[in-house]
Amino acid sequence: MFDVDWKGLALPFAYLAVLGGALATFSTIYRKRKAARSANLEPWFGPHVSRDIYLTLLHMLPEDPKDEKATKIPVTMVRAALLRRAIEDLQRLVQIRSAKQACSSLLQRGSVGDDLWQRFQRAESEMQAELQDVVREANALSPQWGQIIFQSANEILLNDRMKEQIDEIQDTVESEKAWWAKRKEEIGSELIKELDESEKSSTTDEAVLVDTPEKKKKVAAKA
Repeated sequence: MFDVDWKGLALPFAYLAVLGGALATFSTIYRKRKAARSANLEPWFGPHVSRDIYLTLLHMLPEDPKDEKATKIPVTMVRAALLRRAIEDLQRLVQIRSAKQACSSLLQRGSVGDDLWQRFQRAESEMQAELQDVVREANALSPQWGQIIFQSANEILLNDRMKEQIDEIQDTVESEKAWWAKRKEEIGSELIKELDESEKSSTTDEAVLVDTPEKKKKVAAKA
């Protein structure tokens, strides 16, 4: 049997213990600082106004529907507020999906710092939690509504965009009419000018044709 020199191994074990404790302390401090720095980062999106309006209306609902003294808030108004909240969530979700690839490529190139990527990741996780919360709230207001609320919100969003495009087209109608009216006047003036020039040239040609025989007769008479 081999004798183990425990006294000789005490120093290496003590060194490993001290090194492990130092690494654990450093890791804990680093995680705390990173969490504090992430908490102080500017949010990716601004205030969620639609969510605030919905929560305000939701808290105004009476706990007892039979309480006559409580403030009467129609449930349909609360549902409409939740639907508007879902519409704003879809708009933010589209922005996150379109910005993810750009942020990732810029981070790989070193064009942006880690702070921007942390902001984006936090916004992405917050958006996932927000979508889940909207589904839960929709099911609480109306059973099975959570399965179709975002579909309804997407349809409303598409209709709103179509209305905006129609309004933009209608705004340009008057300017287009003015441009075409001015263009018609320019074309008309150009045609009148061309007609006048053609009439003048034809009159000159007729005068030449008439004068030429007379001149010839005069010349013959003198001869």
